[in-house]
Amino acid sequence: MASERKAIDGADARTRIDQFLTDTGHRQNGVTVVPLTGDASDRQYFRVLLRDAASQVLAVHPGPIAFDTLPFANVARLLTAMPVPVPRILAHSDALGIIALEDLGDVTLQARVGSASPEEHAALYRQAVSFVHTIQRRGQELASPDYVPYGVAFDVEKLTWELRFFTTHFLEAYRGARLSDGVRTALAHEYASIADDLASDAPVLCHRDYHSRNLMLHEGSLRIIDFQDARMGPDTYDLASLLRDSYVDFDDQQVDALISFFLAQRAAPEEDDREFRRRFDLMALQRNLKALGTFGCQTTSRGSTAYIQYIPRTLSYVRANLARHERFGRLGELLAAHLEELR
Repeated sequence: MASERKAIDGADARTRIDQFLTDTGHRQNGVTVVPLTGDASDRQYFRVLLRDAASQVLAVHPGPIAFDTLPFANVARLLTAMPVPVPRILAHSDALGIIALEDLGDVTLQARVGSASPEEHAALYRQAVSFVHTIQRRGQELASPDYVPYGVAFDVEKLTWELRFFTTHFLEAYRGARLSDGVRTALAHEYASIADDLASDAPVLCHRDYHSRNLMLHEGSLRIIDFQDARMGPDTYDLASLLRDSYVDFDDQQVDALISFFLAQRAAPEEDDREFRRRFDLMALQRNLKALGTFGCQTTSRGSTAYIQYIPRTLSYVRANLARHERFGRLGELLAAHLEELR
């Protein structure tokens, strides 16, 4: 919750940034420091424009850090070893709580696809899907307890918690649904079925939040950001995050083409496209319900209305998946009783 985060004092942040720039030899060359829009974390971000060198982005933490133990640094080492493209870490200061990163600019995949030609759209998403394949394949080859993601997973407990999060923060808090004990029990049964099915898949390395806002277009190629929460999970997890993205419209033809592209890269003859699509749809349903929970939480608990605009698209994805598979019939009835968009 926002109240649980330690806020960063603006004056303190600028004092620490000035010291960091002095320590790294940039202050004397003349710099401009520009605040950037942050993410939902407790960090603040600043762009440093340097007179005689490429700009940098500074991630400013609330206080001192232990860089070597940060999940961000740990996962960055893992992804760099694969390799998949992530921002380079240029410098850091534990005492000042600052990490300097390669500046990837401001163009996300979400921003780019709005004006991209069909050909560029397809090429960018094939590249993004290829990264998923690399993360899964090389993630198996590089598996080691030295890397944080191999010690955490999307198990039944985590998947179920996320579905309950949807009930609490979207159905009840945001939409004002009043659920009877019978409905809660029925939802719990449906959630258990989904979580058990998903958790039965052999786990692979997952980015954890792989969508169009966490892919940056830099020098003509995509780069991956916000990977510090990587963990083990279903092989459909990142693909569902990407292709049933709350921020981008996708039709079934596009999704089918990119799933086929992914399976062709993986060369998995033991599973046909139809079975993979079934597992993909199940994962997408869980992911979209969790996203709705996040949007509801951001709106009702944190006072941010920025995510309301993405609710209709996410609900449309949920409705499509509920209608696609008979096993979702009961869940669809339970949700439609409180969400008119699903009727």
